[in-house]
Amino acid sequence: MKYLAEARYLWQNFVPKSGQADSVQGELIRAIEKLRDEAQRNGNINWDDGHEILTNFIANTLVDSNVFSEKEKQKIEDDIEALLDYEYPNTEDEIYDRMSDRIVEWYFQNKEPIPHKKNPDLRR
Repeated sequence: MKYLAEARYLWQNFVPKSGQADSVQGELIRAIEKLRDEAQRNGNINWDDGHEILTNFIANTLVDSNVFSEKEKQKIEDDIEALLDYEYPNTEDEIYDRMSDRIVEWYFQNKEPIPHKKNPDLRR
């Protein structure tokens, strides 16, 4: 992971002890770590609509931004597609580390907290 210290900073400063984050920055890093935890700890056995909401939130936020090149956006979409294939959980760190790095790169262009509208359908 290229930006481990920066990802930790996001976690420590933007992610609440429980529930959804108040900022997009916090919700992005919370989302990827929730997905990592479910795959690595549980083999996606508890996968539900909440995990899809988290995955789609990451995809929509990163791909809809002007931060990444078309090639980088395609790689993000490929990784999202792999994460959504929950029957074959990604249990290695590589995909989650790569997505965390993309989240940090997005953060570098969006350092001012952006309010996150909490999703009432998300229970994760």
